[in-house]
Parts: sequence; C-alpha cells; structure tokens
Amino acid sequence: MPEPDGERAGPVLVVGVGLLGTSVGLALTRAGRDVRLLDPHPEHVRTASGLGAGRAAKDGDPEPALVVVACPPDALGGVIAEQLLAHPDAVVTDVGSVKTAPLAALASRVDRAAGARYVGSHPMAGSERSGPLAASATLFEGRPWAVTPHGGSAPDAVAAVVDLAETCGAVTVTMSPGEHDLAVARTSHLPHLMAVLVAGRLADAPRDQLALSGQGVRDVTRVAGGDPSLWQQIVGANAPAVADLLREVRTDLDGLIGAVESGAPLAPVLDRGVAGVRAIPGKHGGPPAETSLVVVAVPDHPGELARLFADAGEIGVNIEDVRIDHDPGRPVGRVELTVTAAHAVVLRHALGERGWETQR
Repeated sequence: MPEPDGERAGPVLVVGVGLLGTSVGLALTRAGRDVRLLDPHPEHVRTASGLGAGRAAKDGDPEPALVVVACPPDALGGVIAEQLLAHPDAVVTDVGSVKTAPLAALASRVDRAAGARYVGSHPMAGSERSGPLAASATLFEGRPWAVTPHGGSAPDAVAAVVDLAETCGAVTVTMSPGEHDLAVARTSHLPHLMAVLVAGRLADAPRDQLALSGQGVRDVTRVAGGDPSLWQQIVGANAPAVADLLREVRTDLDGLIGAVESGAPLAPVLDRGVAGVRAIPGKHGGPPAETSLVVVAVPDHPGELARLFADAGEIGVNIEDVRIDHDPGRPVGRVELTVTAAHAVVLRHALGERGWETQR
C-alpha cells in the first residue's frame, strides 16, 4: 500500500461507525493512521474503539486532515456540510451508495471554496450484517472503490480520497457522480430489488415446498436479507435511475410471460442472461475465465472443511469461489469448488486419491 505523504498523513475523523465506518477505521489504524471516531450512538463508538478502529473524538483533538462521513443516506448532505464548515482545512469524503443527491444538498449549504474540499466516494463492499461488530479491516481489500469528484473538486482533495481508498486496500475507479449513480443502479440497486421480489415469493410458501430449496434459490435471494430501512433510503436517493431500469425489466418480464404462456422459444432471453453473466468482469477486472465446478461431499464434522482446503492447496489448484450446501439426507455438506476449467479434472482426480467423494 502506498504511504500517505505530506498533509494527507494527518489525523482522520470517521463520522458514523457502523459497518463501513468501523471498517475504514480498522483499515486505517492497521496502516498506522491516527483515527478518531464520532457517532450519535456512544455505544457504537465504544464498540468500534474496542475493536481497534480508533479513539473516540473529543474536544481539543488536533484538526483532522481528512473526514470520512459514513452515515445513512438520508443524512449525508447535511452531515457533509457540517463537517466542511466545522473543519475548514480538511478534505471531506463520504462512503454513501448514492452521489448526486448529497452533492446537490451541498449547493445551498456551503460556498464554492468549501465545496472544493469535498470529493464523494463509494467502496463497493459490504455485508447483509450491519453495525460495528460486522466490520473488518480487510473488507475493502481488492474491491472497487469509486472516487467521484465533482466539477469544483480540488486536485489535492481528489488525491487525498484516492489515497484513502488505496490505504484501505481497494482498487480505485474514478467517475462522475452521475455516472456512478447509473452504474450502481444497474449493478447493485436493481439486483437487490430483483432478489427482494424473488424472496418475497417464498415468504408464504408451504413448508413442504420450501424443503426443496437448494443453493440456487439461496444465491438469488441472499442480498434480500439487507436492512429494509437502509435500502428504502438508498433506492429513494437514486430513484430516477432505478425507476428507468425497473421499466426496462418490466418490458422484459412482459415479453417473458408472453413467451411462457404461448410456448414460444425462451432462447433469446436465456441467451441474453448468459451474455450478461459473461460480461461481469473476472478476477482483477480482467475477462472472466472459463470455470468448472468440482463438487465434494464433506463430512459435517469440525475441521473437515479446513482439511479440504489444505488438500486443494497441496494439490496446487487455486479455488476461485466456494459454495456450501447441506445434504438433507446425510450428515455431510455439499461443497462446490469453482476452479478454472483446465484444473477441474486434475483436482477431481487428486481429491479422489485422498479419499474425498467427488461428483461430476
């Protein structure tokens, strides 16, 4: 990670110590930065401080060089403005999931000189869990972190926010606030709402039907477990972009219903889905590699999963992804190891030689 230089090496104030704010504090503290924590809930500060994310902010502290605002979306504009006015020499950023709304809120609250010290940002990392206890110093490692300067952002302020993201281990992507909001509507907000709709079809389903739930439905619905009040704010703040995409999906859904009812071929919509999956960038942002699944039956005992990973490491095959399901008929887990297609046969054969039961 790059060493912060000059003024950017000064104290950092994190305002809001939930999942993201505490994770920022943990990552910066690990990198040797002086981090102070502020939150309207004192218990959150005590918890985050106890985890090692920094110290509670207090009167008389040195002025921060950087302020990171990590509060709920509805409060972002006001809190960013407060911090710009309270710390006239500090760069201020936020880690909110929508960028145009808080920027617009600043226009009537701060002058151009203060606004030049604000640069929005958004780490593309998180969890269905919330609060400081869900935080991790490694939450941002290898993850994209959007840096969204506006037309009046000062170059030094942009550099400070890039330094923040890179110090936390993230990979920066620079775009305008408007471009960012369109991007997250497509890659985050719309997928979340689609997962919510699918999960909602399960809420009142008979138990004997739910007994057939497999890994596929878990994959599709996983993110639907997020905090509803937070997602209400996120979607509300990005409503125009999300609504446009929902209308496009509605058109697609109407076409799909018509095809299903008439018995028309589904190949066009299914093929487009395959193309969409292939369009998602692969590891390190490169093109996705062709992968295969190696399915392994793992006894439901402590240490067995660790033994499987250790064996795969000794075999010399890198695991790209892993999913775990339980076999309802046996005391074993069904572990799906995703590896490059070229290594699948080697891994399957070598695991079999070590006593593992594999499936094609």
